[in-house]
Amino acid sequence: MLLAVDCGNTNIVFALYDGETQRGAWRISTDHRRTADEYGVWLTQLMELQGLAPEAVTGAIIASVVPDVIFELKTLIRHYFSCDPLLIGQNGIKLTIPVRLDRPEEVGADRLVNAVAAHHLYTGPLIVIDFGTATTFDVVDADGGYIGGVICPGINLSLEALYMAASKLPGIAITRPQHVIGRSTVPAMQSGIFWGYIGLIEGLVWRIRDEFGTPMKVIGTGGLAPLFKEATSAIEILDGDLTLRGLAMIYAANSKS
Repeated sequence: MLLAVDCGNTNIVFALYDGETQRGAWRISTDHRRTADEYGVWLTQLMELQGLAPEAVTGAIIASVVPDVIFELKTLIRHYFSCDPLLIGQNGIKLTIPVRLDRPEEVGADRLVNAVAAHHLYTGPLIVIDFGTATTFDVVDADGGYIGGVICPGINLSLEALYMAASKLPGIAITRPQHVIGRSTVPAMQSGIFWGYIGLIEGLVWRIRDEFGTPMKVIGTGGLAPLFKEATSAIEILDGDLTLRGLAMIYAANSKS
């Protein structure tokens, strides 16, 4: 089985794949102080609860946008699963799609992995919206080339900034308000965050399509994607495991070479 690791700024997701079938997935907060042994004890116990033995792991791949945790993740995989992981961004790792940027080394690993998965699963010109710590819009052309995108503050970052900078505003949960016009402070804040992001999504999708010049499918991924897909037709396809599936595809392509 393959251990796929998607390390973001907020959470790390570990998933086991048997071919194209996901056998389990587990999430933990990203913390650069956490050691390989802490990850190992936590992960192997959760695997065993689902009847999955560490010995069944025969390969591993990591995508990380947090350099400080890569060493511990590599150590975890080597010590607890007895294999040497592939790392997205390392020399020699084939992505299976061209990256058509002036400085491809600056692109986050997760964005490239999403582009790989989206192209192979959905084809055609695409916009991939990933609702993570940052909200990213990534553009893939008809033959799979990654041509760039847009990076916006994530919704949780926006909420935190609003709470920290405005002393009279309370902390609030992300929810879909019934009305756009809030009749008190909390509903007004919820409306601004939720419907403001809907406006951002719809506006950027429209502008990207207009600049690109052809129809494009729009795929949503990340934890908050289902909440926003319910409120706008701009997001056509929902795929919560896009990054993990992309990691499995990249590992398979590199294993054959």
